[in-house]
Amino acid sequence: MTQEATGLSDTTYAELREIAARYPQPRSGLLPMLHLVQAAEGRITPEGIEACADILDISAADVSGVATFYTMYKRRPVGEYHVGVCTNTLCAVMGGDAIFERLKEHLDVGNDETTDDGKITLEHVECNAACDYAPVMMVNWEFMDNMTPESATQLVDDLREGAEVRSTRGPRVATWREVERVLAGFPDDLVDEGPAAGPPSLVGLEIAREQGWTAPGQDTTHEEGHQDG
Repeated sequence: MTQEATGLSDTTYAELREIAARYPQPRSGLLPMLHLVQAAEGRITPEGIEACADILDISAADVSGVATFYTMYKRRPVGEYHVGVCTNTLCAVMGGDAIFERLKEHLDVGNDETTDDGKITLEHVECNAACDYAPVMMVNWEFMDNMTPESATQLVDDLREGAEVRSTRGPRVATWREVERVLAGFPDDLVDEGPAAGPPSLVGLEIAREQGWTAPGQDTTHEEGHQDG
């Protein structure tokens, strides 16, 4: 297969090769390569699959198997903002289900569907490991904590209107394609923008410091006994 047959730009094709070259085993670069395809194409396209297969010298079936296994890879076009609502147990109990139902009605879309203006793709997602901020949403994988149906509808309205939106524990929200490029390994220099952790996440650490608690040292008794024997 030739570069011209992929439908990808020369720049994207060169960057796919750059990613593959980062790894001792080029195939290890497949995941970030697929993110770069999404950054360029808005989804995983047949052309993108063929390009990755060609560069890594593996079959298109191998690439497609990876692309269909992980839910972060999309086979249909994604909106400018991917809005994920956690509906796992704790978030659901705390209001995640209500938020998701409100957004489906407000945006007139179902799960994994995109609004007519191409701005919002809505999806219910599994646990985001942020239970201390439940119910949690994510916009292009940036956290939105302690949400309500009202704040969620205001959030998507702001996104559709082009207003600047900031994560509660991270930077200002970039577009889907911009974030996909970051996941491919091309930094956007926003890593230090915004707080990385909030007070609820640090409560345990603060209590440990107040009490003088430290992690136990490694138990070497067994090893010493084994050596003596």
